[in-house]
Amino acid sequence: MPKIKNNIDLVSKRIAQSADQCGRDPSEILLLAVTKTRRSDEIRQAIDAGLTHFAENYLQEALEKISQLHDQQLHWHFIGPLQSNKTRSVAESFSWVHSVDRIKIAQRLSDQRPESMGHLNICLQVNIDDEPSKSGLKQDEVLPVALEVAKLPNLRLRGLMAIPKAEETIEAQQQAFAKLAQLREQINRVLSAEQLEQMDTLSMGMSGDLEAAVLQGSTIVRVGTDLFGPRQKHE
Repeated sequence: MPKIKNNIDLVSKRIAQSADQCGRDPSEILLLAVTKTRRSDEIRQAIDAGLTHFAENYLQEALEKISQLHDQQLHWHFIGPLQSNKTRSVAESFSWVHSVDRIKIAQRLSDQRPESMGHLNICLQVNIDDEPSKSGLKQDEVLPVALEVAKLPNLRLRGLMAIPKAEETIEAQQQAFAKLAQLREQINRVLSAEQLEQMDTLSMGMSGDLEAAVLQGSTIVRVGTDLFGPRQKHE
């Protein structure tokens, strides 16, 4: 228990220091614990340390943990690739989806979201560095998708998510995050002109680059390794 709690304290301190550096309120930044391959007892240790937001990449693994931890008041975020045949389970089980990159997927999530659960929070995934190996919308594809998603009845378009390529220096890391922040601002101007709700979320930054992300306006940092240690191999 002490190790995970200590790690959470250390990461929270890093977030706070970076926020202070750029004049931001640390409470504006959510620490999202990435729990893929982690056991439920490890997640309970994080809950005991005060965390309530958890992220999963693999649907079946996630559903097992959601069931095992149903006694807790938690917010589950889906951050992995999402195929059409998985949308119903995601719509019925999660509070957030960070990896939407097609209108078809968003439409299915909206159609399959139980009304009793309220709106499903959506981030559009952007391939900010145009890497062939990564999912996500190209920068010039984001606006038309955002305009469509913002109009879907059971979804709430919250923001953008990106996983930039690895960089060695904090200065280089900030460049991709700055591009994502600028893209959100550009799209928000159009959403406002169309009398649609503006996006308030930037899901960016992980264990190795969260400082750079916070400096560029991140509101959600997705951290796994620095909370729980090296990841276990996924079965």
